[in-house]
Amino acid sequence: MENIIEKYGLKNIHEIWPNLAFYVHGGVAMEPYKRGFEKLLGKPITYIETYLASEGFLAYQNRQDAAGMHLALNNNVFFEFVPFDQKNFDLEGNMVDEPETYMVHEIEEHKDYSILISTNAGAWRYAIGDTVRLVDRERSEIVITGRTKHFLSLVGEHLSVDNMNKAIEMVSTDLNISIPEFTVAGVPYGTFFAHQWYVATDDKVDAGELKNCIDTKLKELNDDYEVERKHALKDIMVKVLPECTFMKFMELKGKLGGQHKFPRVLKGKTLEDWQNFLNAEKVS
Repeated sequence: MENIIEKYGLKNIHEIWPNLAFYVHGGVAMEPYKRGFEKLLGKPITYIETYLASEGFLAYQNRQDAAGMHLALNNNVFFEFVPFDQKNFDLEGNMVDEPETYMVHEIEEHKDYSILISTNAGAWRYAIGDTVRLVDRERSEIVITGRTKHFLSLVGEHLSVDNMNKAIEMVSTDLNISIPEFTVAGVPYGTFFAHQWYVATDDKVDAGELKNCIDTKLKELNDDYEVERKHALKDIMVKVLPECTFMKFMELKGKLGGQHKFPRVLKGKTLEDWQNFLNAEKVS
């Protein structure tokens, strides 16, 4: 859409696609991208969220203004739900050998679960890797809250991708900037710990103001985070980068394109590769 607008010298995409009315999306939380996306539009459109994977079509938004997506319970996929907690997952987000499992009528609202699916195509108790939360029992509606391996809990802050996405959405609105990408890493801070944020924006923003705003929003969204910011989580740091830096890293990894997502949480080898890349790019 950006290329078309640039090529034809348009103000927005509706000047060439006047009937564009719906945008169907899935696989990535739309909220952090919506502000930048809507700059390309000339009028409001309707968004429809879907939840699909190679292994099956799992859920879809079947009514406007719904908080979540309706689980596809009649589409040859059998769902099991594993509570996303320390009893069923280790610190790296790996599921234990014999986890607790529940069927859809047994799970609780507003609690995070990892999904196992079995299908008539041959998948058997396959862990998709996402975490979801039931938000409407009567309608069997869920929201995706993150990935089992994409969360930060160095000292009990229990920071989920859902928390991060919502904080970035709120910050984008408050500061009137577009943040198309971001990622976070847990790092040592003396004898304690800190969070290092890398935020992509091509808009002008003060890094200190951005840091304070992100920190404030996360405290509002996550009680555990707010508590630990007074104790073992001593600080957060924010490095502002152009969007092209994130895209170049993905290109070097051979993961540029719609089927690949920049990890919201960096750990282990991926964090090391990212830091080496920034050093090679002489990003201070």
